[in-house]
Amino acid sequence: MKTEIPKKLAILSDIHGNIPALEAVVADLRKKRIEDVINLGDHISGPLWPIETINFLKRQKWIHIAGNHDRNLVNLIPDKMGASDYYAFQFLTEEDKNWLDSLPDKFKRKNLIAFHGTLSDDNVYLLEEVWNGRSRLSTQSEIGRRLGKVNREVILCGHTHIPRSIVFKDSVIINPGSVGLQAYDDVIPEYHIMETGSNHACYAILNYENKKYSIEQVSVKYDYKSAVKRALKNNRHDWAAGLQSGFLPEKK
Repeated sequence: MKTEIPKKLAILSDIHGNIPALEAVVADLRKKRIEDVINLGDHISGPLWPIETINFLKRQKWIHIAGNHDRNLVNLIPDKMGASDYYAFQFLTEEDKNWLDSLPDKFKRKNLIAFHGTLSDDNVYLLEEVWNGRSRLSTQSEIGRRLGKVNREVILCGHTHIPRSIVFKDSVIINPGSVGLQAYDDVIPEYHIMETGSNHACYAILNYENKKYSIEQVSVKYDYKSAVKRALKNNRHDWAAGLQSGFLPEKK
């Protein structure tokens, strides 16, 4: 990426090894003739197609950032990995691990900064607060506390899988949502679920010219049924549910 923000910038995040979703997004980018892409991390972790996905990503001339799961795949011993990380880890070559290890945890330009969670912690949500087992939009003071001294016109983050863009002081903060997984549960900072209510692949487009911008949150149909079948084959019914509908089953 040039020193300035390009006129059209595609923002992807949280692919999680879902190659059919990624291919659908890339087809949409080609149709729109968008070449500048930034990918905010969590590339392959999950019970889907980690090798096909990492091979695809390594061929792209994109800006890639490491997410928390990418870091786990490089730094954790297998016994300490969760099921999604361990599944992907089993297939990685040394070259794959070196590629993941080479990825930066942030990307900066004069008027833009990008990271996975927050600048200081890739396990922390920037725009969402966990509350009563679900999430809500963070307050301005919560966002300000997590941003700290970060001061850029455009701030990009991922991690929550929830598409969102907000104006905060003199900045616009964009989370493109997730390419590959539309609902999940987690235990950090406490047990909660995140749901989008959609089975589409999500990404965002930043249109920027003469310091004026517009943001498109894009939702792309893809063959989600193949991803559901893959998750079920690997005994991940939680992933199958999230991929199927963007919701997790309600507990009775």
